[in-house]
Amino acid sequence: MASFKLLLVEDDPNLGQILNEYLSLKGYETRLCRDGEEGLNAFKSEPFDLCLFDIMLPKKDGFSMAKEIRRNDSVTPIMFLTAKSMKEDTIEGFKIGADDYITKPFSMEELLLRIQAILRRTGEKNPQFSDQKDFDFGAFHFDYDKQLLIENDNQTKLTSKESELLRLLCLHINQPLDRSTALKMIWRDDSYFNARSMDVYIAKLRKHLKVDPSVQIMTLHGSGFKLITNAQPE
Repeated sequence: MASFKLLLVEDDPNLGQILNEYLSLKGYETRLCRDGEEGLNAFKSEPFDLCLFDIMLPKKDGFSMAKEIRRNDSVTPIMFLTAKSMKEDTIEGFKIGADDYITKPFSMEELLLRIQAILRRTGEKNPQFSDQKDFDFGAFHFDYDKQLLIENDNQTKLTSKESELLRLLCLHINQPLDRSTALKMIWRDDSYFNARSMDVYIAKLRKHLKVDPSVQIMTLHGSGFKLITNAQPE
């Protein structure tokens, strides 16, 4: 099964631990946070494929977390796990931008099926949610897990950011990769300074790839980048 990464924010220590262990057993990489501030900081510091938020949380409630996330990220799916069963609460959750809403108590099997449905749906719409981690293009083989770019007998160890960016480019090979989407997926926001940082990493990747002139990273002015193969040498 795909190794999807989940952000679980649940302040009930018993339920949080049970969910964490259950989802890990099912093959998901899960980050458990105990309050809203810790959860929001985790979201800003690393990419996740799905967020599971309790609503009534210490320091920052689940609705507030979701609102802050949706200001800069309309892509990452959010599911609320909550004891709040009022119709108004459900409507409020969906208005904020939640993808699903499940009320406690719930069965683990139902939760798992809902998670799988969301990830399958978002994966169909967004190639960045694909679980593909090995790529062959031009003269290269790229192993995302090992952060290795291999060309014949030459191996280049990439940084984490270089690997994340190259994987996104590979998932969109010969197609445009939106600059804002890449920034939000890797840097968590598309600020000016992060955009400049991404340009630096694009330059580094171009340097790694220059050994094969048929592979190029094109800049699409005003929109993003495109990793192209079979490019005509300049």
